Amino acid sequence: MDMKFQTVDPQTISELLRTHQITPTTQRVKIAGILFAEAAHFYAEQVYARVNEGDAEVSKATVYNTLGLFVAKGLVRQVFVDPGRVFYDSNTKPHHHFYDTASGKLTDIDTLAVAVHEMPPLPADTEMESVDVIIRVSPRGAKPRPE
Repeated sequence: MDMKFQTVDPQTISELLRTHQITPTTQRVKIAGILFAEAAHFYAEQVYARVNEGDAEVSKATVYNTLGLFVAKGLVRQVFVDPGRVFYDSNTKPHHHFYDTASGKLTDIDTLAVAVHEMPPLPADTEMESVDVIIRVSPRGAKPRPE
């Protein structure tokens, strides 16, 4: 049941949440609606601003807690581009990213477009979970955007 990246109504979003063992509250449905309306990468402040457009009132704590719940349940994944910027990605299939340091935009890269030929030895008693590649780019001559 892959309903992501389609125009989805609240009932369909509620079903998606239930399939991930998440109780579909009004706030969670609104937040999921933002994340799954299109293939995009959002950071928490963007989700907070969008969910509160119009007459809605959802607290920052609710947005952050809901995003954390969605990550824990595998509905979205976190992409750490630098210590001060975490994106929430509703595309949970394996893939990599370009991060434009001038615009702050994150763009998907297909896993087949990146080849990792050799890995360092893993620490004792560990196994590899995944490899996430973030390629930082900027327009020629552009300065990184201020935080």
